[in-house]
Amino acid sequence: MTQRDAVVPVEVTVPLRTVVGNPELALETVPETLLPGALDRPVRWAHVSELADPAPYLVGAELVLTAGVNLPRDADRYVRRLCDAGVAALGFGLTPTVSETLPSALRDACVKNGLPLLVVRPATPFLAINRAVAVALAEAERHEERRLAEAREALTRAAGGGLGELVAALAGRLRAWVAMVGAGDVLAAGYEAPQPLPLPVKKLLATLRSGTGIRIASTDLPDGTHIVAQPVYPQATAAHLVVIGRADRFGSGDRAILAVGAALLGLVGRAGSDSAELGAAATALLLGGASAEALAGVVGSDQARLVAGVAHRKGPDALSQRPDWLRARLDTPLVRVLPGPQFYAIAGDEPADLDGLLEHGWLAVAGPPRPAADLPAAVAETELLLARARALSRPLAAGADPLGFDQLVPPDAAGAFAERLLAPLKELDRAHGRELVPTLRVWLAHHGSWDRTAAELGVHRNSVRHRIGQVERALDVRLADPETRMRLWFALRWG
Repeated sequence: MTQRDAVVPVEVTVPLRTVVGNPELALETVPETLLPGALDRPVRWAHVSELADPAPYLVGAELVLTAGVNLPRDADRYVRRLCDAGVAALGFGLTPTVSETLPSALRDACVKNGLPLLVVRPATPFLAINRAVAVALAEAERHEERRLAEAREALTRAAGGGLGELVAALAGRLRAWVAMVGAGDVLAAGYEAPQPLPLPVKKLLATLRSGTGIRIASTDLPDGTHIVAQPVYPQATAAHLVVIGRADRFGSGDRAILAVGAALLGLVGRAGSDSAELGAAATALLLGGASAEALAGVVGSDQARLVAGVAHRKGPDALSQRPDWLRARLDTPLVRVLPGPQFYAIAGDEPADLDGLLEHGWLAVAGPPRPAADLPAAVAETELLLARARALSRPLAAGADPLGFDQLVPPDAAGAFAERLLAPLKELDRAHGRELVPTLRVWLAHHGSWDRTAAELGVHRNSVRHRIGQVERALDVRLADPETRMRLWFALRWG
């Protein structure tokens, strides 16, 4: 198991097989020096050295090239020092003036220590090998940059779909299983992750939690699965961690993609705080607690807007209909999706991005900010706002009343007026299912258009005429009178 204090930077290497397989170099391998996986060793550079002991000047993963000018008599110590320095391979150049054949002592030492040995023919200068490795590294760097950019774009796009969509996208990009776990190693989100988590993974997570700052840790399971884990961001000290596993080892590019995913998981998942706050709020409300405090704990404000949306034109796709997608877009866990499709949400007092919802097939409206206790009264007003939005084919958000009309009518008086005026219609709807109130709302929103009202309600225009006639008879009014329409419109708003 390893643990580091910082995320490993993206470091580009190429596998040894890329260099060996370059036909222009015509390199020969000494087969008995190639252990399983030897050609997969990472090469970060090709380095020419004729020192008797170049190890102190190496950083690891080099392809060391030598013509044997100062090759020591103790070839075994020379090779062991190279292995201790972490070199990827040794290339021996055959040179007529120095050594026309491969020294047997060097061959035996490389076989004994498992160091891949390459033979460089006189026709291939070391400079050509340096140049070929540099070209391969540059191409690998461009590939990693493209891969990271594509992953960042894909993960950011997936974050709009919520926690589940983001975890699945991260798993796909890394070709690994992914788990986001909270306190007690409880799974908050996952994709094909083993449940329960293996004991070595739990020990790794415990070690990771004991550290501070930005951390990343890794381990290997007995079955060969490679594991990497780190905290989600921006809460680098949060209890929530993300852990990934797969059969292949994770390179620095994979870890960079994981870092992007961890950052987005922290932002989208809020380190799992939504569920705790929502549970506390629901408990407080059910037990008659302070509704303002409960609301503030969930949406971040003691006032909230009721947001409602319906399908527009082709409507939202399957992803945009998901509750977690809407929760992420509206920044609230209080979302209910109904058939139709349609949704209702209680969001903070900041206006929602209604135009953004429209781009994804939702025609949405947002009511005015209200205290928690007044939210039930916002339903009728929001429904009326939604009827207007349908008539205008554009989203609407309630704002301050520029004419001050609402201040002239006390809320209690407005509610009593609406209840008295609409009572006959509501009774007929309740007793006989006539849908007079919804029909009146849509008809008024469409300025009395029979065809447009019929199209929105999905009924024949004659059915609309019949229902409006029932409204006139039930209320003993003439809807041709604009003042009557105005009074009914406000009754629908207040009721």
